[in-house]
Amino acid sequence: MNQHLFVIYPAAPVALKMAVAIAIGMLIGMERKWSHKETGIRTFGIISLLGMLAFLAGQPFALMGLGGVMLLAAFANYRSFMTDRSLELTTSAVLMVAYVLGVLVGMGHIFTPVAAAIAVTMLLAWKEELNRFAGGLQPAEIKSAILLGLIGFVIYPIMPDRYVDPWQLFNPADAWISVIAISGIAFVNYVCLRLFSTKGLYLGAIFGGLINSSATVAELSSRLKSNGMTARLTSLCLITTMAMFARNLLLVLLFSPASLTSVLMPLAAMTVVSAFWLWTGQRREMATGETPLTPLLDSPISLKKVLWFGLLFVLIAIVGTLLTRLFGSNGMLATGLFGGLVSSASTTAAAATMASHGKISAAVAGSVAVISSLSSAAVNLPIIWRTVKDRSILRRLTIEMVTVLAAGITVVFLDRIFEVSEWFLKNVH
Repeated sequence: MNQHLFVIYPAAPVALKMAVAIAIGMLIGMERKWSHKETGIRTFGIISLLGMLAFLAGQPFALMGLGGVMLLAAFANYRSFMTDRSLELTTSAVLMVAYVLGVLVGMGHIFTPVAAAIAVTMLLAWKEELNRFAGGLQPAEIKSAILLGLIGFVIYPIMPDRYVDPWQLFNPADAWISVIAISGIAFVNYVCLRLFSTKGLYLGAIFGGLINSSATVAELSSRLKSNGMTARLTSLCLITTMAMFARNLLLVLLFSPASLTSVLMPLAAMTVVSAFWLWTGQRREMATGETPLTPLLDSPISLKKVLWFGLLFVLIAIVGTLLTRLFGSNGMLATGLFGGLVSSASTTAAAATMASHGKISAAVAGSVAVISSLSSAAVNLPIIWRTVKDRSILRRLTIEMVTVLAAGITVVFLDRIFEVSEWFLKNVH
C-alpha cells in the first residue's frame, strides 16, 4: 500500500512538467536580468516551479503559493520604494504571471504556458518600442481601434442572420460583415502606412489605394501640385489604382471564391498594361532626383464611415437584386458600373455576397467586381483634371488610364459573350 502511494505520480511526466515550468520561468527571468532587475533568472524559475508543485500538492497549496508570491511582490515593492522611491509594478505582475504559468504546467498544459511566456517576454523586451508607439498614437486612431472592435466583436454577434423583409432583399448580418471586412482592411493598411511612412509617396500610394483610391488620388494630386512634383502623378495614380484592384480581389476571395475565375483574367490584363506604363514612368522619373514626400491620410475608421459603408452595401444590394430580377445579369452589371463611382469596395462586397446566396452567378459577381473597379478607376481622372493644369501630364495620364480601362472592359465583354467563366465553373464543379 505504501509503495503504491509512493509511485502514484509517474516520474517521466512529472520530470517533463518540472523542466517546462523552470524553462518558462527562466525565459522571463532572463529578460528581467537584461533589464537590470534584482529579480532575475533563478527567482522566476523557482516561482514557476513553485506553481507547478503547488498544483500537484492540491488546491489549498496552490492558493497558499499564490498568496506567498503576492507577499513576495509586496516586499519587493516596499524595498524598492524605501531605497529610491520607485515601485516594481511590472516585475511584481510578471512574478504572479510566472506562478500561474507554473500552475498551468502542473495541470498538464503545454502550449498555453509556453506561448504566454513568450508573449510576456516579448512585451517586456519591447518596452521602448511599445512606449514610443503608444506615445505617438493620436486620439482618433485609438477611437478607430475601439470602433473596429465594437463593430466586429459586439455588434456583429447580435445581428440577425436572415432576411428581415418579405421581399428577401435585406440581410443585416451580410451587410455588417462587409462593414467589418472593409473597415478592417482600411485599418490594417492605415497602421502599415503609419509604421512605414518614411518609404515615401509610393508606399503611401499602395496603402492609400487599399483604403480609398479616390481619396488618395485627390490628396496626392493636391500635395504634388503644391510641391511642384506633378510629374510623379502618373506613376502614383497607376500604383493607387492597382492597389484598389488588389483590395477588390481580396473582397471577392473572402465572400465568393468561385467568382475569381471571372475576375483574374481582366485584372491580369489591366495589371500588365499598368505595369508597362509604370515601368516607362519610372524610367522617366529616375532623372528628376526629386525627394519623395509622405501623404497624410486621416484615420480610416470613424462612425460616419462605418455607417456610410453599411448604407452603401444595403442600397447596392437592394438595387442589384431588383435590377437582376427585372433585367437578369445585365441589371447587376449596371449596378456595378454606377456603384463603383461611389464605392467599388461596397459594390464588390455586395455582389460577392449575393453570389454566395445564389442570387446571381459567380461569373456575374466577378464581372461586377471588375466593372466597379473600372468605374472607380475612371472617376480618378476628373479629380486630377480639376487639380492639375499641366496639359502634357494630363494627356499622358489620360492615355495611360484609358488603355488600362480598355483592357479590362474588353476582357469583361469577351467573357460575357463567350461565357468562358461560366464554362470553367461548370467543368470544375
